[in-house]
Amino acid sequence: MEKLSIYSIISKIEREEIFHAVSEDYSFTLKVDEYVPYACAAVHDGHQFRKELWNNCLHTEYERWYEEDPETKNMVISHPILIAGCDSRFEYDLNRVPEEAVFETAWGKQLWKQSLPESEKIKSLQKHANFYKVVNALISKLEEKFGVCIVYDMHSYNWQRWEREVPTWNLGTSNIDNERFGEQVESWRQVLASIELPNNIKQTAKVNDTFQGNGYFLKYITSIFNNTLVLATEIAKVYCDEHKQIIYPEVVTAVESQLQVLLPKHAKEFYNRFKN
Repeated sequence: MEKLSIYSIISKIEREEIFHAVSEDYSFTLKVDEYVPYACAAVHDGHQFRKELWNNCLHTEYERWYEEDPETKNMVISHPILIAGCDSRFEYDLNRVPEEAVFETAWGKQLWKQSLPESEKIKSLQKHANFYKVVNALISKLEEKFGVCIVYDMHSYNWQRWEREVPTWNLGTSNIDNERFGEQVESWRQVLASIELPNNIKQTAKVNDTFQGNGYFLKYITSIFNNTLVLATEIAKVYCDEHKQIIYPEVVTAVESQLQVLLPKHAKEFYNRFKN
């Protein structure tokens, strides 16, 4: 793992170098073990929250953790291309447009004791912008090299806050070309439904049941790149105790080990279907 500037990361991508990097401000990581026509992302995996914001924040460390997506990076850690956020979405949210990425309120609660100084907002938004510069360079390279690309956009959600039965997996597809990619969406849903989990966790996977895929990461890539499919993939937080902040590593490992086999197979089928 190297600490690299945004310029250096982009240069390595353009030269098709193999590398593991953390951005020089420690806001995200990117590893490229091999250039393949698919990538994984975990934009809400991060929990860091810079110290200048601590005393001004009304939310506790637990409340921040509760709304983040812990372990989503580890679920796809074995795949050759993986980009992941290191910072909490309470500092800035990589899955929201820049204008809304720094929250004033978060999940119905005022976030700051006093309004953030403009200098602090600028610092956060620069991290957001740098992340998307790298995303742009990465997807540009993959489309240039392979003609098509598929991105597995990994998230999690708090299933216990729902008052009805919700699926273990949810795919959000409202902002992709479903006419073109509908078969790949359904095959991915079937893959997710096949994943066996310990502790009698149900094997259910639905499309647009709890979330519809309205995140900025998906929208950004889809709006710029004509031949890249982003699959917004949410797992219910069955892999932890939402209320006690306890991770169940046996569930995380079960997901990771099965995706290690199933995800590349799905990506290969996508590539064979859509390559020029």
